[in-house]
Amino acid sequence: MDERQALASFSALSQETRLQIVRMLVSAGPSGMPAGAIAEKAQVSPSNVSFHLKELERSGLITQKRESRSIIYSADYEALGSLIRFLMEDCCAGHPEICVPAAAVAPCCAPTMEGNANE
Repeated sequence: MDERQALASFSALSQETRLQIVRMLVSAGPSGMPAGAIAEKAQVSPSNVSFHLKELERSGLITQKRESRSIIYSADYEALGSLIRFLMEDCCAGHPEICVPAAAVAPCCAPTMEGNANE
């Protein structure tokens, strides 16, 4: 992830409703959620949630797919992982013990990292 993409991601996440939506979609898993359910759970109008979903999709943090007459939104786990890696790229400054607390959450964030733990 380059700095421009990271800034777009942080900009999208800097709004309360959008941050809530991303966390909701992360919890929903790869199957995602329909826009109506997101609006209901976030307690915002359908037009309001549509605006926020567009911003999150534009930033690359979520994806959408059509299923019949519904649009299903999902967290883009690769993009979220890239954002975390971007933040942690220069971590530690030669002192790995500094990053231990941040690294401890890594297995829950990216299942593919679990396979790399033993390498």
